[in-house]
Amino acid sequence: MKTLFFALICLLSIHPLLAQKREYAMAIHGGAGNLEGIAKDTALAAPYYAALDSALRIGDKLLAAGAQAEEVVIAVVRYLEDNPLFNAGKGATFTSEGTFELDACIMLGKDLSAGAVAGVKTVRNPIEAAYAVMTRSPHVMLAGAGAESFAAEQGLAIVDNTYFAVPKTLRLIEQMKNEKNGTVGCVVLDKHGNLAAGTSTGGMLKKRWGRIGDSPVVGAGTYADNNSCAVSCTGHGEYFIRHAVAFNLCARYKYLGETVSQAAEHIIHHELNADAGNGGLIAVDKHGIIAMPFNSAGMFRGSLYKEEGFSEPVSYVGI
Repeated sequence: MKTLFFALICLLSIHPLLAQKREYAMAIHGGAGNLEGIAKDTALAAPYYAALDSALRIGDKLLAAGAQAEEVVIAVVRYLEDNPLFNAGKGATFTSEGTFELDACIMLGKDLSAGAVAGVKTVRNPIEAAYAVMTRSPHVMLAGAGAESFAAEQGLAIVDNTYFAVPKTLRLIEQMKNEKNGTVGCVVLDKHGNLAAGTSTGGMLKKRWGRIGDSPVVGAGTYADNNSCAVSCTGHGEYFIRHAVAFNLCARYKYLGETVSQAAEHIIHHELNADAGNGGLIAVDKHGIIAMPFNSAGMFRGSLYKEEGFSEPVSYVGI
């Protein structure tokens, strides 16, 4: 009897036609990697749990008030960019030259509009620059000095490159230790039935030659389509680009009829592992069903959804 009950609960959690209809849903990530040391240390883990919970609360307040999906993505990612715990915005990891180069992308499921910036050094919140590219230019991606000039023209906050350094990264520059924090992302289904995804990162530790990973690449690290899912990825970007992971997930959902969990699990645990691709993703489908798989030792992650007829949302955070 217990086995049957558990199976029913699992089925309800993944099958949109059987589950209670969800008014809205969102998921966030703060990067994936070797996080066992943090997960096992209560004192180290506490600020990460608090940050993830705060990000979910920001999103929930906006979603409950009827905000558009893109508004929620920008607000949540901006909060994570301003939090020095993560590899995005303040606290971004450094290049081989000891400087900071940041990437970000946002995409809307309702019309497939998207904006991205890559290799920016002076834009305080790259997610805002990505949104400006989408809404105030005829382009999808701007890079380097051109992206910075555009951001300044749009009145976005411009800072010195040293703004992104925090004591942790300054110590790392001196010690050149091979450790890193994590890319951030947010995926949302709003009350209006629209999906959106956003991702922001400081990139790979000690990267060279203006390297750009998957985060700002539409279809690789970020994708949203109202007919399927919204996806944000984190991990070894070169592999996520090669496998077009974000679009791949949406295509499996849309054309193979897989659930968001089936599609996400297959890509993360079978396609990527075959090429030693390390990382994870967050995804929410058009029904508000969430998936957050990873093949690394851990992933900073959180989710929240509200079902019709219930006064309080259901939330979760994990490492």
